[in-house]
Amino acid sequence: MAAEVTSHLTGLSVLAVDDEKDILDTIEDVLDAAKVDRAEDYDSASQKLKDTKYDLAILDIMGVNGLELLVEAVNKGIPTVMLTAHAMNPETLKASINKGALAYLPKEELTRLDELVNELLEAHKKGNSTWRLLFERLGGFFEKTFNEGWDTEDPEFWQSYGYLRNF
Repeated sequence: MAAEVTSHLTGLSVLAVDDEKDILDTIEDVLDAAKVDRAEDYDSASQKLKDTKYDLAILDIMGVNGLELLVEAVNKGIPTVMLTAHAMNPETLKASINKGALAYLPKEELTRLDELVNELLEAHKKGNSTWRLLFERLGGFFEKTFNEGWDTEDPEFWQSYGYLRNF
């Protein structure tokens, strides 16, 4: 008999920010156990962060100034997941880590967002590294997507966050 998985999404208040309505629709559909509030631009998202207490934020990087929103969310103590397609590169991955994101997910994984976010929230609540979990689950994606040698400029940094490729 398989172990029952605890949903860390049930009843959560989530802010989803993306300039593409179809992405917001998908996030809302996939995270159906949570209450998802939507914003399509930086200004409305920033205002929502000021006015409302959220349990989680999911932020696009491009089109909504997601890295600035990340700083605002982290300053309010909101666990934050970055979601991107166009900014999928080692520089924004590293910036997301340095600014306090829990994870950096490719939009190609959007249909598994509930599963990935649930695992990340569980790791976060237990005090475990969300980045180690992310690299275990999606390390191959980063290796295929980024240019060869993307991680060799600062191997100690990547290893400290759980990326364990042989250097």
